[in-house]
This record gives sequence, C-alpha cells and structure tokens, in this order.
Amino acid sequence: MPKIYEYLGILIFFYSNEHEPIHVHAKRGENEIRAEFTIVDGKIEKIILKQVKGRMPLSKSDIQNFRDFLEVYGDNIVEKWIQYFVLHKEIPFERVTKRLK
Repeated sequence: MPKIYEYLGILIFFYSNEHEPIHVHAKRGENEIRAEFTIVDGKIEKIILKQVKGRMPLSKSDIQNFRDFLEVYGDNIVEKWIQYFVLHKEIPFERVTKRLK
C-alpha cells in the first residue's frame, strides 16, 4: 500500500493492486473514501468521490479537507499513479502540514 500523502491527519494512498480508472484512497482511522479522476486529453476533467464498500465515509470536515487537497494536488496524484503503476517506480511519501484553504 503506497502511502503518498498525509494532509491534516488524512492518509492518502493507493492499494498495491489498483485498477483503472485512476483513483486514490483517503483514510482517517477506520473511515475511508476514494476519489476517481476523469482525464480528458491529459487533463483532469472531473474528480468524483465514492464510498468504499464496507467502510464508513470520512466526516464532512475531512471530506472537505480532502476536496481542498485534491484541487491543489490532483495533477501530482495522477503523476504518482503513472510513476507507480505504469513505470513501476517508487514514489516518495509527503506530509503536507500547511492548511491549503
């Protein structure tokens, strides 16, 4: 499970056996949600948050913090997906300690 970011206590990661569409998981404690990226012509067109089967979703405030994070780091997440799943490279973990909004 490559952990890619931590933001305000929310762990943002991929599972090692991921599949398309490009997506990322966010977890705090036992609560989890995922964000799916729709990419058109190499640019993020839309990000949809979805519940993870068998998991309670993040709290409303954590979901908003995650949305804020995705607005700023969405392109970086897609790049990390490509680096890890397509190019089979290791990706560094980053802790973002400054509130983005």
